[in-house]
This record gives sequence, structure tokens and C-alpha cells, in this order.
Amino acid sequence: MYPAFLFALLTLAIPVIVHLFNFRRHKKVLFSNVQFLKEVQEQQSSRRNIKERLILACRLLALFFLVLAFTRPFVPGQNEANAGRQQLVSIFIDNSYSMQTLNREGSLLDQAKQKAKQIAAAYSINDRFQLLTQDFEGKHQRLLSRDEFNDAVDAVKISPQSRKIGEVIARQQSLLNMHSANSKESYILSDFQTNIAGETSYKIVDNGIVNMVQLKANALPNVAIDSVWLLNATHRPGETEKLIVRLHNYATKMANRIPLKLLINGVQKSIGSFTVKARSVQTDTLTFSGLQPGWQRAEIQLQDNPVTFDNSFYFTFNVIKALPVLLVDGGVPNRYLNLVFASDPFFTIKRVQDGNLDYGALNTYPLVILSDIRFVSVGLAQQLKNYVIKGGTLMIFPAVDVDLASYRALLQSLGSSYFDKTVTEATRISTINLQDAVFKNMFESVPSNPDLPGIKKFYSLNPGVQTGTYLMRLATGQGILERYRYKKGNIYVSGLPLDETFSNLPVHALFVPLMFRIAILSGHDQPLFYTLGANQVIETVNVQSAEKQLLKLVKREQSIIPDVQQQDGSTKLLLPDQLMETGIYELRKQDSVAAIMAFNDNRSESDLSYFTDTEIARLIDKKGNFIDGNKFNAANITAGANSGLQLWKLCIILALVFLAAETMLIRFYKTHKSSATQPGYNT
Repeated sequence: MYPAFLFALLTLAIPVIVHLFNFRRHKKVLFSNVQFLKEVQEQQSSRRNIKERLILACRLLALFFLVLAFTRPFVPGQNEANAGRQQLVSIFIDNSYSMQTLNREGSLLDQAKQKAKQIAAAYSINDRFQLLTQDFEGKHQRLLSRDEFNDAVDAVKISPQSRKIGEVIARQQSLLNMHSANSKESYILSDFQTNIAGETSYKIVDNGIVNMVQLKANALPNVAIDSVWLLNATHRPGETEKLIVRLHNYATKMANRIPLKLLINGVQKSIGSFTVKARSVQTDTLTFSGLQPGWQRAEIQLQDNPVTFDNSFYFTFNVIKALPVLLVDGGVPNRYLNLVFASDPFFTIKRVQDGNLDYGALNTYPLVILSDIRFVSVGLAQQLKNYVIKGGTLMIFPAVDVDLASYRALLQSLGSSYFDKTVTEATRISTINLQDAVFKNMFESVPSNPDLPGIKKFYSLNPGVQTGTYLMRLATGQGILERYRYKKGNIYVSGLPLDETFSNLPVHALFVPLMFRIAILSGHDQPLFYTLGANQVIETVNVQSAEKQLLKLVKREQSIIPDVQQQDGSTKLLLPDQLMETGIYELRKQDSVAAIMAFNDNRSESDLSYFTDTEIARLIDKKGNFIDGNKFNAANITAGANSGLQLWKLCIILALVFLAAETMLIRFYKTHKSSATQPGYNT
């Protein structure tokens, strides 16, 4: 209410003054004889006075209600005690990628910013406002005046973040709980994509109201790249690589011949066009080669308009000059393993006795092979378990006189099969698993009766807690070489020692390609890409840094310093909130590049599906109000709820009514009557 406008009621004196001094002049009529009077107009003073007073009353009432309208009067409602007191208003503007979508009023983000300003304008100048966006920035935790709020709204830009509805409301309520006020309201301006649903067990503050305002966009088709992965775990210079691309069509119509191209280090390596069925996922393969050693900066570009924020996908990988392999034995080098890996210069071998193993350097080897070790100590078993947990590949060939109990303790802790007893019955390997990655595509053709290794004796394998995959199997169906997955790593368990008194496997033609494939697949390079906004801890290559040698993530002119943790021979990065831009970053230690990382947006924003009015109402479950953004204006902003029923519109209507009544009185209210003189007048 604005009581200062009541001073304008002094203007009511103007119509009164005009009325008092507007004296009527009587017209003089001359005639010689009443006999010749044809018509006399008889003025009725009483009727004239009534008309003039009614006109004056209409003018005064019209002016009175016009002045009253500017004071914005109201009838106090249920929250009468809050009238005239300061209110707190929290307004969330959804600035995720989907808010770039257009409707007839422009982008949804621009519309949301306009609505936010309308909300602020509907409240008193003394009320305080909080602006909240998807970024959850610290600067948005303070209360703002209306002018400060409008300036902050103008600065809102698109963000890669995407929060759940429960997170947003909890953040709003947290700030409102920090301040005392008689009235607290929250507004959420969003397109309400289906991905906003989540945990909704939030609590509304006392005297609080949550208003959901949905801004509706035009329905648009969209195809995005969800993920990519390479078939080879280890990447050699000049080797042919196969990249699997996962495409997702979020539209209800088929996407035909979507162009796609692969760039590596800025050079186009592969192109293609793909058709994806409606609301479905499809994987396709891109083949490329000719890579040089070093980090590869890769980008897949998709041509899909008009939604373009998810048309690029970044990833990186390292092409290495050599693959290190650690051979651990009981004191005598295994000549078969040495011969295998010495035949290819790509592999660099380091041999060490089990008692002299440097545990801190284990994580630098993609593949560790144990052979001819009779007894596995508790310390060695624990370090090997940690190595596998972090993503290493462990392969075990038992000794000819193995201590079964020590190996059982190691292998059972990894959930794999373990050595049970020595079987002296001669047999043969009858089957190899051609569907496993080790043997898949190894042979151009497989004969119906292949020559597989013969066995004189072996260690039987008891099944582990976890389900493994056999690579080689005996005629009895029992596995003799098996693979198990544990945490991030792999374990290969062989029931055959590398000794010709047990089998001819070490000298068989299958042995060399078998060991090469296991070594190639053992590469545990860092992930091809990371996702922005996931608040994840990133484990990268081991980088030792002193206090004055900070690690930095650098992209062009942008430089970000993450929190670094050194743990068990690995480096973990906790990314700060400042990392908001997609693309490829260098992890630098002073002037050297330790690794190269790629960051992509959360693809949940790519699904442009929205909640209906009924679904939103069900989502808030009587904890708030739903308002259609197309019908949202100053009339239905609930700022008036705390000050009762607003009467200014009624005042305007009454002012117009009395002005119309004045016009009707002037035009149609007659103050005279006519009488004709009789021509045959007798005296």
C-alpha cells in the first residue's frame, strides 16, 4: 500500500469550487402581451438542483476512487499480521542447456529471466530476494534488494549443471531458514524436463510457499552422442583402431542419415552417416589408423539442428611407444615368458624376484605375471589385491610344487577360482572360448578339429565366489585357464605351470598370441572422458608434486587448480566448481604435460521430454502451487496473498463507472418541460 497518494484527495476541492462559482445566467424574454406568447419554458429549480448535485457527486466519487487506486488498498486476509512487513522470496532460474530451446517469446532462459523480474516487481520495495541457478554459486546465498536482484538476473547464463527438484527446493529452504521473516516464498522457473525428478522428501519452512512455474517450449527432435569406447585397451603406433559410438535418438520420429565425423588432433580420420529409430539407441563403429605416439585429442562432431549443445563429444587416449610388463618369479627367470615378450620390441620386460618386489611401483605396470613362486606371502598377497582393485591385470602360473594354502588365501580374497589338488591324469584342452576378447578375431578361420595343447598333469580349479569366464576348457568341462573381474582389474588363473612336465602349452603355437592378447588387453589407461557436474574424484596417472609444484588443468587461457590427493601410488583430483566448460584440458605440472583429459556435458539434458501439468502437481504432492508459464503474470503472482484481497482494480472500475454516470446525467437528464399557449385564449 502507498498511503502517500492520499494527499491527492485535496484535488476533490476543484469540482466543488467549479460547482459553486458556475452561476447560471437567466435569459430575458420580451413580449408585448401574453396573447402572443407561443411557448414558455418553465424552469424547475428543484430538478435543476438535483441534477447539478448528482453530477458533482459523480465527479467527486470518480476522482476519489482514482486517487484510491494509486494507493493500492487491500482487505487483509488470513495472514493479516504479515501485511506491510518484510517478505523473503527465493527465485530459482533453470539455466540448464535445455533452456536454450525456443518458443514464440524467444529462448526459455530469456523468458525465465523476464518472469523473475515480474515476480520481484510484484513485491514491496522493502522485500528481499534470493537468486538461485543450477550453478549453486556462493554469491547466490545472500539476500538482494530488488535492483540488485534484477542486475543478478541479467548476468545469468547457460550452465552445464543439471539439478534434481529436491536439491533445488532443499537449497532454497536452507537459505530461507537462515533468516527470520513473517512470510517466505519460493519460485521455481523451469521447463521441468523429466530428468529433474528425483528425491522429493524435502521440507517446506514454516509460513513457506513453493510455486512451480513451467515454461513450455516447442517440441524439437534431437540426436546426441551418449558415449564412446575403443575396442583396444592398449594403443600402439600405426595400429588400426575401432571406435564404438553410441547414438541416442530422443525424438518420436526416425532420424535419417545424420552426418558424423571424427577428428583426431584436428585432422579428420573418419566420417559416416547413421539412421536411428525413434526413441531408441544405436551403436556404430568408426575405424581409423595412422596414429603417432603420444596423447590423442579426439572430437566427434554431429550435425543435428536446431538443438546443437550436444553435437560435440570429446575424448582422449594415449598411444604408447612401449608396454611395460612385470615378471615376478621365485628366483629363477621363466625362459618361456622371456622368449615370448622379447620377440616384440613393443613390450618392455622387467623381471624381479618375489622377495625384492617394489610395491610402490606396481601400479606403473598394466600387466603383472606371477610364475614359479612356491609360496605367496601375506604381504605380497595384500599388495597384489590392491593392485587389482586399482585396475591392474594379474596373471598367475603356479609353481610345480605350489603351496596350495597360500595361493588359496590370495585367490579367494579376489573372488576367483583357486588351486585344489594335483591331477595326474593325461588329457587335452578341448575348447577355447572364441567369444572372449582374448581369442575373438585372433583366427581368420577355425578348423573343425584344431590342434590344442596336450596335458600330462594339472592343478584342478575350484570355482570362486564370483562367476568367471573360461578361456580354455578340458573335455570334462572343467576350466584350465579362467578370467575373473574384481573391482577395476582382471585376474587370469591357469591350472598349468609353465613347465613341460605338466603340458606342452609353453611351446605350443597358441601360447605366443595368447600372451600378446592378454598383455594388449591389460592396458588400464585413464577413462576416455569425464562428465561435467558429476562432482567425481578423478584418478589419473601417478604424478608426484611438491607444494610449489601445483597441478593445473589448462585449456587455452583458462587455468584451474584442483585439489590433489596422493594415495597408494595414484593421483586423485577433486575438481572445483569452476570447471564449467566442455572440451579438452591439459593436466600440467609446471611446464610439463602429465596427462590430457576430456570433459563432456551431462547428456540427461539432451532428452527434451517434459512433465505434464498433472505430473508436476503429483511431483510436488501438495507441497506447492503449479502455475502455467503462459498464464503467469502480475495478476497471479502470490505477492498479494500475504496482504489480503487487492482492491486497486475495483477502484479503477468504480472511477470509470462514475465518469460514465456523469456523462449520462449531462446528456439525458432533462430539467425543463414545455407547454404550448392556447390560440383561443379568453380573459
